[in-house]
Amino acid sequence: MTEFPPALAEVAHHLREAQEIAVLTGAGISAESGVPTFRDAQTGIWAKYDPMQLATPEAFAADPKRVWEWYAWRRGLVAEAKPNPGHLALANLEGEVPALTLITQNVDRLHHRAGSKNVVELHGNLEEDRCSHENCVVRADPSDNRTPPHCPRCEALLRPNVVWFGEALSPAALERSFNAAGNCDLFLCIGTSSLVYPAADLPMEALNRGATVVEINADPTPLSPHATYCLQGKAGTLLPAISALAFPAITTNGSPA
Repeated sequence: MTEFPPALAEVAHHLREAQEIAVLTGAGISAESGVPTFRDAQTGIWAKYDPMQLATPEAFAADPKRVWEWYAWRRGLVAEAKPNPGHLALANLEGEVPALTLITQNVDRLHHRAGSKNVVELHGNLEEDRCSHENCVVRADPSDNRTPPHCPRCEALLRPNVVWFGEALSPAALERSFNAAGNCDLFLCIGTSSLVYPAADLPMEALNRGATVVEINADPTPLSPHATYCLQGKAGTLLPAISALAFPAITTNGSPA
């Protein structure tokens, strides 16, 4: 029988009473679906490469074929993963509460596949490509067998639509995220190390505005001493339990939308 933290009922009460909820998710929630974290993904033929030497504009400029093939391999890993009960619980919560903004550092789209609608993707989206010259999302010509394929509009190289090291986050995504953190009365920080900025500033923004901040993570983080509640464990276990306490009719066992 699963033993839940004593604070679970209190967190469920805050969830039930909240008018505006902001959620930040990181690699931890996707790891429960079998998606390797950034460094754990370096296996097989890619084990000799430092991911920070592949996920940069400089790496792409130096060897676009290698970078494209690495991302193609990562896309294959993500394609095999399925949303877990943590993803499904968040998707179901969106239909139960007055307002919920889900901010994710993940690029795997598992939240979308679970059925979440109001999602801010801080670091982009692994499923999409964008033109390396025009910086706009485009769809590759299926008949283009080059590696990487070229933009069908201007013939520049296509690249994954993700944020690389050394690149700025989308100003629009940042604005939405900080607005959600600043206006919420409950902030859930799930499966993130709280080490990557500016995302790590979001729960502190919520705290400074008087919100209740709940951290759900397998291990303590720099946020832990500041959070209102720290629940140590798996999101796929704790989120369904909290949701069921707050909204007894909710189900997180259905098929992803």
